[in-house]
Amino acid sequence: QVQLVESGGGLVQAGGSLRLSCAASGRTLSNIAMGWFRQAPGKEREFVAAISWSGGVRTHADSVKGRFTISRDNAKNTVYLQMNSLKPEDTAVYYCAARARDGSYSAVGYEYDYWGQGTQVTVSS
Repeated sequence: QVQLVESGGGLVQAGGSLRLSCAASGRTLSNIAMGWFRQAPGKEREFVAAISWSGGVRTHADSVKGRFTISRDNAKNTVYLQMNSLKPEDTAVYYCAARARDGSYSAVGYEYDYWGQGTQVTVSS
């Protein structure tokens, strides 16, 4: 079992930055790929970014590419999402997820095995 707890959300003006953290417990993140997803009110959950278990391979959704960066620190069992140049359309609940299979990441939500409770990010115009 893996428990995930997100933090770092909040209210920020457009153009600002936030860094989300996702702390894992229950087991180490070795061989576990991690992802970030988000869900805005009235919209479906969408993929934001993902990273392989080693951190050597990562991907970002086109909508956030160049503005958001996913990273991880396996020694701290923590995954991060650095969000810069935030836009009002980035407003959503952000969830981290763990894929405890072969260490490879996925952009598909149902391929993740564990989810955090989410953290709200609100970007004002």
